[in-house]
Amino acid sequence: MDPNLSCLILFNLICLVACTSENHQHNGSHHYDYCVVGGGPAGLQMGYFLSKAQRNYIILERNSGPGSFFNKYPRHRKLISINKIHTGRQNREFNLRHDWNSLLSDDPNLLFKRVSREFYPPADTFPLYLSMFVKELGLRVLYGVDIGKIRAVQSQTARRYLLTDQHGSHYFCSILLVATGLWVPQTVDFVGSDLVEGYESISTNPEDFKNQAVLILGKGNSAFETAQSILGSASRVHMLSSSPVRLAWQTHYVGDLRAVNNELIDTYQLKSLDGLVESRLEKIVIARKKDNGASRSGGKRKEKTEQLYLTLKKYVNVKNSSDVTREELPSHHIDNFPMRKPYDRVIRCLGFRFNFSIFDSSACPPNSENAKGRLPGLTAWYEATDTPGLFVLGTAGHSRDYRASAGGFVHGFRYTVRAVHRVLEQRYHTNNWPSTTLLTTQLQSWILKRVGEASGPYQMFAVLGDLILLRGSDCVYLDEFPLQALPQFSSLSGHTVPSRGLIVVLMQYGKKKIDYLGSNRAETDWTKAWKSNFLHPVLYYYETLPTKDDMKLLPEGWPLPRPKAIHHMVEDFLAEWESPISHIQPLRRFLEHCLQTDLRTFYAESCFRSSLTHHKPPPFCQQGYLKQQGVIHSSENLVYLELTCQSLTTRCQLEPPCLQDLAYDCCPNSLPKYHTHVFSLTQFLLIEIS
Repeated sequence: MDPNLSCLILFNLICLVACTSENHQHNGSHHYDYCVVGGGPAGLQMGYFLSKAQRNYIILERNSGPGSFFNKYPRHRKLISINKIHTGRQNREFNLRHDWNSLLSDDPNLLFKRVSREFYPPADTFPLYLSMFVKELGLRVLYGVDIGKIRAVQSQTARRYLLTDQHGSHYFCSILLVATGLWVPQTVDFVGSDLVEGYESISTNPEDFKNQAVLILGKGNSAFETAQSILGSASRVHMLSSSPVRLAWQTHYVGDLRAVNNELIDTYQLKSLDGLVESRLEKIVIARKKDNGASRSGGKRKEKTEQLYLTLKKYVNVKNSSDVTREELPSHHIDNFPMRKPYDRVIRCLGFRFNFSIFDSSACPPNSENAKGRLPGLTAWYEATDTPGLFVLGTAGHSRDYRASAGGFVHGFRYTVRAVHRVLEQRYHTNNWPSTTLLTTQLQSWILKRVGEASGPYQMFAVLGDLILLRGSDCVYLDEFPLQALPQFSSLSGHTVPSRGLIVVLMQYGKKKIDYLGSNRAETDWTKAWKSNFLHPVLYYYETLPTKDDMKLLPEGWPLPRPKAIHHMVEDFLAEWESPISHIQPLRRFLEHCLQTDLRTFYAESCFRSSLTHHKPPPFCQQGYLKQQGVIHSSENLVYLELTCQSLTTRCQLEPPCLQDLAYDCCPNSLPKYHTHVFSLTQFLLIEIS
């Protein structure tokens, strides 16, 4: 055989094998238990929990790297999520309260501060952090997989989801976790909307707006970010939306206008050509003014840049025309119409919406009733309504707490993703919601620890809360359960509520509208803790679980139904709820009321006396002293006892009833006698220990 022919045949065989292999790769079928669509922060956060649990999962990302949204947005390249590195504390959980960019993991070094130390970091650093997160944790991510169609497949035994990518490859999974975020620009259909530029495509060079009059549609952060970037170059900037500006520091909603973007409010209120106007976008028309005659100079038409006018629908004769006459402009009817002058550019900055187009009718989640239908409708545990096995994570799952908490942002949804994973572990793998069993005498200290450092309830206030199942001498403590899912608590967590009831611990703001910079903005009197305006812990005691009907009939502004008893811990300027009189004493009294038991703390001498004189000593003595548990002798402990008693003695002299209320049974009438008592008490402890 001709050697050249042999080489040609061999070459063709190699090409055939390669093509067959490539077609198999692109057109084959892949089977997983969990499919995560989207390689942004929410998808990677879920990937971490699935990987840690050793589940069969895959993350599908349409672009070449994680977090691709942040390669383009925000357009002016500065994040508004704070990156507070120095808090004065080494407590990692506490520090996450002020780190809005890091994802959750067991690696204490896998934090966002490794890529940026700026308080408002550059947007380019976030994809870098996510890439580091993927690499160091070894997450399974397939890049370049653009899922274009999702449908549900029902067999005789189970419901599965079939995902098809741009190459025709199929991915089958039992549980679908959608973490695609919001990236489809939100638009409003009005006459002349085709003359408007979009936030997604505008120039970010301020020089391109030099001496131009600009109208921006929208008053959110993207709109103000755009306005702020051109304030120094545009001749005037006007902003229009259907509602007034909502400031984040007033509403406590981080999606509202942040102070870092609000310079235009200064120029508006100080009358420097810029301004804010309210009108429904559906009622406006953006139009060109018809040229009724050529403007000539020397017999030639004088060219002029086309300008745009804002008018109202009711003044326009031809309803679908974006060309108007002078008589159709508002200034013809109202000579001092605020927006009577023309604009060189009109820019749409209305945010983004969920991409519903990739779902067919068998798998498409419904539109939510809030957020103007931009988000999918979900259950309280983030499962799509009427679409079992399909969960929506991250920003796209914000419909559950839209304008109420931080679930649309990294520092919020990292905790809701963890909650969803715990639901999955219980439903599909019978692993109960993680819990801690505590003696009732330990409960107060545990609650104080949680409200003092826990980042989940702190960020997801009024949405995630801790649950305490009361069982008598002990209790079961569960972290960060979705509060709106309380009626389904047993099925979602694997735990049952005992006959003694439960306590819910959450963080919430006050319900009253106040001047948050006014002189009476804070409540410091612990007897009026229920009037607290700023973020503070609240405990709800229920004898039985709230029902679905109870959750539908919430009092206005309440995150939960009316309980059997409620306790507010008064707001604290330092957000540290550890003051003996203002925080600890009222909390103990509330817990004693719910538990119907004495939760005071006693020294060994008092326990000894109580054991001799009472049929049933207090729980602290039963669970500590009578089990031969006490203070271990050391010089440090002796000094600590003496300093503590000195402090309490001084307090007693000023306010005699306080010490008895705080359960220190050694309150003296004079300091020398107290010192003698401490010494004898220490000797007594040593005798008992020996």
